[in-house]
Amino acid sequence: MESFPRAGFRRRMGSYLYDFLLAIAVYMCAGFLSFAVFGYLFNEGAINNQGFEHATDLLQHSLLYSFLIYGWNLFWVGFFFVYFWVKSGQTISMRAWRLRVQNQDGTRISATTGLTRLVFSLFGLGNLLVIFDRKNKLSLQDRMTKTEVVVLTIEENRAAMG
Repeated sequence: MESFPRAGFRRRMGSYLYDFLLAIAVYMCAGFLSFAVFGYLFNEGAINNQGFEHATDLLQHSLLYSFLIYGWNLFWVGFFFVYFWVKSGQTISMRAWRLRVQNQDGTRISATTGLTRLVFSLFGLGNLLVIFDRKNKLSLQDRMTKTEVVVLTIEENRAAMG
């Protein structure tokens, strides 16, 4: 298996910013769907209106419904990352920056590793560790899951996309 150099902080941050925008889009799409379903169920009386006239008022005053809707939205953001990491090792932005997440032996990560990586990324803050680890270039999530983010050659990146 071919060995690639590990990605540094700047390249990771470029990819992170692009992924952040994609994550917002995923969150918004999931939010649209979840709120549409919630509004429909509210209007049909399937959800107790608790004296509120509008679904948004109920949502703002109900910890349970807020937790369910926002949890659903975050689930889909997490699913976005884990799905792409497991499927190909690359999110859409990682392809643009020629990055791939993989186990340290070069193999693809599992769904369990992807979920663990997601938790330890701390919404991207785990990448700050790369600044202080110039030799190994490992983030917090890399260390906790024994993974790495590598920079692919142009040819390898094209092959991964095909």
